[in-house]
Amino acid sequence: MIEDRRSLPRRLTFLQSAVMAVFAALAVCFWMLQVAQHQKYREMAENNHQRTLALRAPRGTLFDRHGTVLVRNRNAFNVSLVREQARDLDATLARLARITGVDEARLRETVDRHRDEPRYRPIVLIHDASDAQVAAILARRLELAAIMVEQVPTREYPAGELAAHLFGYVGEVTEAQLNRPEHASLTSGAIIGQSGVELTYNDRLMGQDGARRVVVNSTGREIETLGERQPLEGQRLQLTIDWDLQQAAERAFRHYGYNGSAIFLDPRNGEVLAMTSVPAFDPNKFATGIDRATWTALNTDRLRPLQNRALQGRYSPGSTFKIVVAVAALEEGVATPDFKVHCAGGANFYGRFFKCHKAGGHGTVDMRTAIEKSCNTYFYTLGNMVGIDRLHKWATALGLGVKTGIDLPHEIEGIMPSTEWKRRRYNEKWYAGETISVAIGQGQVSVTPLSLAVMMATVANGSTRHVPHLVKAVDRGEGWKVVPPPPPAAEIRMAPSHVQALHEGLWMVVNAAGTGGRARIEGRNVAGKTGTAQVISNIGRQRAGKTDRDLRDHGWFVFFAPHDTPEIAGVVFTEHSEHGYLSAPIAKHVMEVYFAKRDGLPPPELPPLPGVPAPRVPAAVQTEAPVARLMRSTRPAEAPPASPIPPAAPAEATPAGPGPARDE
Repeated sequence: MIEDRRSLPRRLTFLQSAVMAVFAALAVCFWMLQVAQHQKYREMAENNHQRTLALRAPRGTLFDRHGTVLVRNRNAFNVSLVREQARDLDATLARLARITGVDEARLRETVDRHRDEPRYRPIVLIHDASDAQVAAILARRLELAAIMVEQVPTREYPAGELAAHLFGYVGEVTEAQLNRPEHASLTSGAIIGQSGVELTYNDRLMGQDGARRVVVNSTGREIETLGERQPLEGQRLQLTIDWDLQQAAERAFRHYGYNGSAIFLDPRNGEVLAMTSVPAFDPNKFATGIDRATWTALNTDRLRPLQNRALQGRYSPGSTFKIVVAVAALEEGVATPDFKVHCAGGANFYGRFFKCHKAGGHGTVDMRTAIEKSCNTYFYTLGNMVGIDRLHKWATALGLGVKTGIDLPHEIEGIMPSTEWKRRRYNEKWYAGETISVAIGQGQVSVTPLSLAVMMATVANGSTRHVPHLVKAVDRGEGWKVVPPPPPAAEIRMAPSHVQALHEGLWMVVNAAGTGGRARIEGRNVAGKTGTAQVISNIGRQRAGKTDRDLRDHGWFVFFAPHDTPEIAGVVFTEHSEHGYLSAPIAKHVMEVYFAKRDGLPPPELPPLPGVPAPRVPAAVQTEAPVARLMRSTRPAEAPPASPIPPAAPAEATPAGPGPARDE
């Protein structure tokens, strides 16, 4: 007992010290919270009733080469959900679906996709809401405290399907895209370019989003704006496209009822004047959030409207490839323009008879006449003399079998065979007999329409393979600045005499007795070459029997004009048109628009539909010397008479095995 009494003061002292220490610690903590970190916790408290709302930046406007607006923005309303403010998420979604008429399952699917994101971040449930939907939501703001309506800039394509593959479309960034390094700064819900120019130049077009800081009450309703940072519009781009030519090309395709593709280039610098792929799609449907049914319909359509045929379609070039064979023979010194071959309807090579398209043959022809009449026998002979590897050398130099480098995404390569190519791909040797089919654009060779346009532009200028490009100038907010063209892909430097001979032969195709007469424009000296390419070989067609596949031949027309000082060049490809010469009226119409616009003349009407044979060119013009005809063509008054519907190609024999069922 006595010992306990003696220890009691010590215990009390210890207890007092402990209590004082606790109060001292609390005092320090209170000081830290209320004094030292006062500002920090004050801001945190304020943030409990503040929100930062993103202000989407308008994408840059697209213009054509003359200042016409091609793609712009419009204001639209998006309906978003802030899950943090939703007391009953299921009830909120059900009520929103009921008053807006949107499928509730679709709303729930959208929420589920963004479930891993912060709850304070708005999720866009309805893109481009109608006025009726917005009014219904605003009338029930107290019931839908977690739903917000915001005005946002939305991409608009005024021309609908016109130039859709060229412009591309925009859409909400996907999870896979968010994981890419170039999109590190983006957040879910951002709108980016998904194809075409919109994708290639997305960084320039996107701009910088702004922000608005607001005060909200306990129900999430905005009661005050604390500050706002305005969004910065994306850069404006001036394209090389001439909108009048673009419209003319697409009108012509629809007028004649063909699907296909066309590219029109300036052969002097590689600028793309027009590019079309038909059928197309409406990019406006993507800008506001494409629905599942529309997306499925586009992807299952047998006509493949989402495919840009200009740079994603690969086809046999048919007789247009004869231009490459002529270039290779001339530049390799294998033949001169005066080299002659006798055509009696075909020729034997390696124990097999290869037919010409004209059963009776063309007689003895030189290179110019062989180009004009598209004599298969002549080019069988040249191809055999040149050989596949030298054909490969010059085809790739002219742009075939390689990517053109155009500033559009998803371009594919054509196929230009060689001995090494076949060894690498099939582990087999190349047989000389295979070169015979390649020499007329059949067999293993295939091209994209864009690469064939580049080839023709290179032949037109005779020296330089330019990289096709679509941007002419850019405005970063400081005025327009010209964008330098990309450096040339290759310097060909063909001999001037060879270029002249080629141009003469190609001029004769259109202006003499060749199959390109439907492209003749009086006084404009159009040069060109038609081609017809099989979808399937004759043997394959027989084996296929009855099928729902369209096995009709494709048609080509490559061209440039004027022949002596080319300003426009390109290609028209018509799917399943059966004859290359039926592509020529499309090219003619666009070139007429080009020259009329250049010279300040009224725009021309579309040429009549083909079908009625026109009188043949007079015999005197047919038999006149090529150079003399060429000289006469520079004087419009003395030019060969132009008919609205030039003569149809004569009936032609079917070659043995692979090869064109008809040449043009």
